[in-house]
Amino acid sequence: MNCPPAIILVEPQSPGNIGMVCRAMANFGAHDLRLVNPCEHLHPEARKFAVGAASLLEEAKIFPDLTSAIADLNLAIAATRRTGAKRGAPIPITETPDLLCLLGPENKLGLIFGREDAGLTSDEVALCTHTATVPTSAECGSLNLAQAVLIFLYELCRLPADGRDKEKALAPVGDLNQFLAQMESILRRIAFLNPQAPDRIMNPLRRIYQRAGLSHQELGLLRSMWTQLAWSIRDWRGRKRGDG
Repeated sequence: MNCPPAIILVEPQSPGNIGMVCRAMANFGAHDLRLVNPCEHLHPEARKFAVGAASLLEEAKIFPDLTSAIADLNLAIAATRRTGAKRGAPIPITETPDLLCLLGPENKLGLIFGREDAGLTSDEVALCTHTATVPTSAECGSLNLAQAVLIFLYELCRLPADGRDKEKALAPVGDLNQFLAQMESILRRIAFLNPQAPDRIMNPLRRIYQRAGLSHQELGLLRSMWTQLAWSIRDWRGRKRGDG
């Protein structure tokens, strides 16, 4: 697989599952394992189930939260079955190879998987650029963590070697999330957002920018524009009563 994705596990609860994820990663040449607030990932059970991929356990990077774990990525795909205001509508897993065509040669992709018993929270999903799901039975829809990782990696292998857009260099997810936080702060300042329900506006805006696949230059232009807007309203006292 060209440019294997980073695998991010959020608060994995079983050392054995982490070990099996390492084996799945080794099957497809993936080597960047990132663990967010994990259980004991160097436990003997993890080494046992990793089989020949135990070295990935030693090399795993540990993060305190998902925000920091995905900051340097250019595409972050959250694996989730649930929908909602913050989650949007997940794409079928069979469409994930198409997303790789957005990436330039230096860009990084990450696949994000949640807790074995509860998955990802809505706030965590909102940090990612895309969501994807594996169609499963309604009676038993949840996959084992390592099974889910294996299926996603297999699907990504279907992208032809020359299928990427060599000219596109996407901005990192961390920069995009900083921009969205800047935009939200300004929209709050001008009373465009409802303080009791800011996500009603921010979630659709977030999805627009995530789908856009912004380059460094495009994101820089937008940040400059919003920085100028912030400066121009520095003395504004807010919407007058009765306006709009």
